[in-house]
Amino acid sequence: MGSYPYGKDEVCKWIRQNFPIDSTVLDVGAQDGTWQTLLPEYRNMDAIEIYKPNADKLTKYRAVYNEDIRTWTYDHYDLIIFGDIIEHLIVKDAQTVLRYARPRCTDLIVAVPFLYPQGAAYGNPYEIHKQDDLTDEIFHQRYKGLEVLFDPGHNYMYYHKRTSGKNKRIKETNA
Repeated sequence: MGSYPYGKDEVCKWIRQNFPIDSTVLDVGAQDGTWQTLLPEYRNMDAIEIYKPNADKLTKYRAVYNEDIRTWTYDHYDLIIFGDIIEHLIVKDAQTVLRYARPRCTDLIVAVPFLYPQGAAYGNPYEIHKQDDLTDEIFHQRYKGLEVLFDPGHNYMYYHKRTSGKNKRIKETNA
């Protein structure tokens, strides 16, 4: 279990450069707590996880919500991480979730695999990829206002909110 490892070190470095450790962070679909493990100094990190067996194992977060991000409401986080989540939602739901999140955060990160079919895994019915057709081009068509943060290759990409120069894209290190 766990999310894809591609580019996580570079993205963590970017987060540390752009968000002080007292920032509020939301890890959406936390699964096994990868982002809290990678960023343990961020003590104001909350998790939302729809699959109860996963939520019950998340002990290092400030708060854990066993909820559905499609219906859960919140006020504001400095950073929201959608790590390998968008592909599990139908397009309309993913667009709604991101549209809701944008004004409720300073920035957000969307990590997504491309062209990756997946059924239920680990006994978790929420693991099904409902957008297994994603490519960078299709992502940009469906999710306006997001730009590439980092491209680690491996048919995997990180996006974030389009900005006015602050929090710029991570320089390519895999070229």
